[in-house]
Amino acid sequence: MPFLFLSDMNDRLRLAIQKSGRLSDDTIDLLTACGINISKPDRKLRALSEHFNLEVLFLRDDDIPGYVADGVADAGIVGENVILEKNKPVDIMERLGFAKCRLSIALPQTVDYRSVKDLNGLHIATSYPGLLGRYFESNGVKASIHEISGSVEIAPGIGLADGICDIVSSGSTLISNGLREVEVVTKSEAVLIAAPTITAEKRARLDRMCFRIQSVLKAKQHRYILMNVPNESIDEVIKLLPGMKAPTVMPLATQGWSSVHSVIPENTFWDVIESLKSVGAEGMLVVPIEKMVL
Repeated sequence: MPFLFLSDMNDRLRLAIQKSGRLSDDTIDLLTACGINISKPDRKLRALSEHFNLEVLFLRDDDIPGYVADGVADAGIVGENVILEKNKPVDIMERLGFAKCRLSIALPQTVDYRSVKDLNGLHIATSYPGLLGRYFESNGVKASIHEISGSVEIAPGIGLADGICDIVSSGSTLISNGLREVEVVTKSEAVLIAAPTITAEKRARLDRMCFRIQSVLKAKQHRYILMNVPNESIDEVIKLLPGMKAPTVMPLATQGWSSVHSVIPENTFWDVIESLKSVGAEGMLVVPIEKMVL
């Protein structure tokens, strides 16, 4: 490893990420896909990237907004729910599309619930008192909040609260504890945040990292498709393809046929495929895209 001068360390972009858990693993995978390789150190709070001027700080997710807002870290990757709860002055640079979840209010399945007004007078346990309090205020709800950490879902079962407000992804944990989701307080996903006081030099380096992230995220949202098309159907096929500019059309060895290449968004993929088949396209091959630079 090359010797690092103190000035090299000061110039490094400091990125705070969650020290453990699924969000941490997904973040490291994203950085790796961006050509930013870091080794996750055992029992250490920091690591360096060899191929990008970056220092990674491994922190508790609750601490990341404060570290970024105070300028200890230049940027961070954390769940948007944590940003909203801590309410720190940070800038959201990118929505990253993973760690998607929602913060929801849940009540016992036996409780008759019709509208948000039924929350009046209830005692709700949560690890997100700030978000829940603002939600109650904006909806005119008069309910009490009991702040707890960890295992929030058991609070109604042990008589600690009438209901809970907690992070929900699949909802299976709620069901296993006899609860049902009645209101969504906010939706969340992993986001890249930056310190408002970040220097121009480090902001330029962060913009470079954002460029890489965008190319990886766009690639995940698209598929590259190759197909054989009779020449008389090419115009119809081209009308169906939403390619970046225009599809590539190349003649095949078989007379009267061409190979058409294009890019299709993942969210409309099957609808487009069915339409292409209906106008004569066949022999379709679909390939994942590693990077997509527009």
